[in-house]
Amino acid sequence: MARPTKWRKIEHIPAVPYFVPSDKDIPEIDKNILKLEELEAIRLKDLEGLEQEECAAKMEVSRPTFQRILISAREKVADSLINGKSILIEGGNFTLNICPVKCSHCGKEWMESYENLEAIKSGEYICPSCGSHKVFCGQNCKGRACCRNCRRQNRIE
Repeated sequence: MARPTKWRKIEHIPAVPYFVPSDKDIPEIDKNILKLEELEAIRLKDLEGLEQEECAAKMEVSRPTFQRILISAREKVADSLINGKSILIEGGNFTLNICPVKCSHCGKEWMESYENLEAIKSGEYICPSCGSHKVFCGQNCKGRACCRNCRRQNRIE
């Protein structure tokens, strides 16, 4: 069985998710879909000028994984520039933060995406191991922010 893809931590979601060549004579323009983690890799490496090791640490992935993300992003951008394709920025396996979560019923601990926060707060989120709704912040933050962007209450039942 293949290992599940790790969440890629990003800090920036673009306000403009679409770029189109200015030549309006083309009736149907091909497009490249740039994932949000690919855009983040370009932002960190090419715009911020960070070293790959620093970029990988910020995205919480390995350096080889960061390199693969960056290569994929640069290929899509180059293809769009050379061949006049539009760029649509969407999707991917990203999160604004990665938070530890724990089930009080079975004791299982795992890392979860910040975007699942509302489901955890509302009690809709269940433990993938035992199916319990007794899931809480693994940092035991007691209602405080344990991580940047984490606003979980200590216990969600």
